Amino acid sequence: MEITILPTLLPMPKLTRVAAYARVSSGKDAMLHSLAAQVSYYNRYIQSAPGWNFAGVYADEAVTGTKGNRPDFQRMLQDCRNGKIDIILTKSISRFARNTLDLLATVRELKRLGVGVRFEEQGIDTMSADGEVMLTILASYAQEESRSVSENCKWRIRKRFSQGELVNLRHMYGYRIENGKIEIHPAQAAIVRRVFREYVAGETVQRIAESLRQENVPTVFSGGWGQDYIRTILKNEKYLGNALLQKTFIADHLTKKKQKNKGELPMYLVEGTHPAIIDEATFALAQEIMERNRQARNTQKATTARYPFSGMIKCGNCGKSYRRWDTHKRLKWQCSTYITLGKKYCPAKQIPDAVLRTLTCEVLNIASFDASVFGDKVKEIWVPSANHIVFHLYDGQSIEKVWKGCSRSDGWTDMMRTNAREIEKRRHCHD
Repeated sequence: MEITILPTLLPMPKLTRVAAYARVSSGKDAMLHSLAAQVSYYNRYIQSAPGWNFAGVYADEAVTGTKGNRPDFQRMLQDCRNGKIDIILTKSISRFARNTLDLLATVRELKRLGVGVRFEEQGIDTMSADGEVMLTILASYAQEESRSVSENCKWRIRKRFSQGELVNLRHMYGYRIENGKIEIHPAQAAIVRRVFREYVAGETVQRIAESLRQENVPTVFSGGWGQDYIRTILKNEKYLGNALLQKTFIADHLTKKKQKNKGELPMYLVEGTHPAIIDEATFALAQEIMERNRQARNTQKATTARYPFSGMIKCGNCGKSYRRWDTHKRLKWQCSTYITLGKKYCPAKQIPDAVLRTLTCEVLNIASFDASVFGDKVKEIWVPSANHIVFHLYDGQSIEKVWKGCSRSDGWTDMMRTNAREIEKRRHCHD
């Protein structure tokens, strides 16, 4: 009897999928060279290690570690969730994150996914027994270092403010800096004078912005001419050759968000810091007209304090908020991009105020609209397409509502008609 012995096929060893994360917090050439060097190092290191499979290098340029919107960092986390990575290599804790809470939350999520993070500088492996204890201690130091650096930077800037030194004029429309000296940009200055001239002559900011867009007049950045941009020019005292310093400040070193200075810190008015573009009489007249218009619109209070829907409705086309728009014929809500730039830039459809309130009543199952109930239960409202609204509630629910255009009477239910009539009656009574 002949026996055939088949060769035993040993399973191929599973390779560990290893990725790396690198980051620099400045876009300067030296830093970008350092980032390129980090990427090159990790490429060679991972691909030459036995048993490792190269899973990529994720790198963010000129983004601080205290922010959570790092695109490659988020892409790396998503790849971890999708099971594409086993180990992440990074230079240090401060390169990974400087916010202790965010760092630990991220590391713990990765640990649950079976992904370890190795910090080379500190010699920490998050999958080891004492890894998280050491990480907590060292991350606290990294966060404190971030706060200390932030405070030192703010101190230097405030010291320069107190000495009357002009800061951050480099990207201001109408000026340019040549060899460290502030000079008037002739072409841009002509536009600034035109904006003031037309405004004091009775033109609206909307029509001024629209005419500049139609003429394709470039701005400093790519945002384009809008009403807010025109108002910013009209209110800026720097066009007088003066500078009011520290109008904004950064309150939190973690979020890096600017906050309007409403008396929390001293402001410094320095005169004659640079050449003037607008004369004092024209500037004063423009301020007088703006104040008169503001009072006529009754905007002493923020819109979020006056109207419950303000800041709550987001456009699915451009992402901007909807604004209240009273045409004296019908009260409605419209995308701010549509209002300021026109249909060409955002074709979002308007929402009648009565319809919005009626749909809200249906979603919340209440007989009449109640602003306090709305504020307690509704987190946000999205408008993904025409005549389509999605209410996002604080309890996690997302409720969709669809209605037909106001011109189509069959789009209204009897309940909607009744509620709309009641809302209009109450509004006119209050008016």
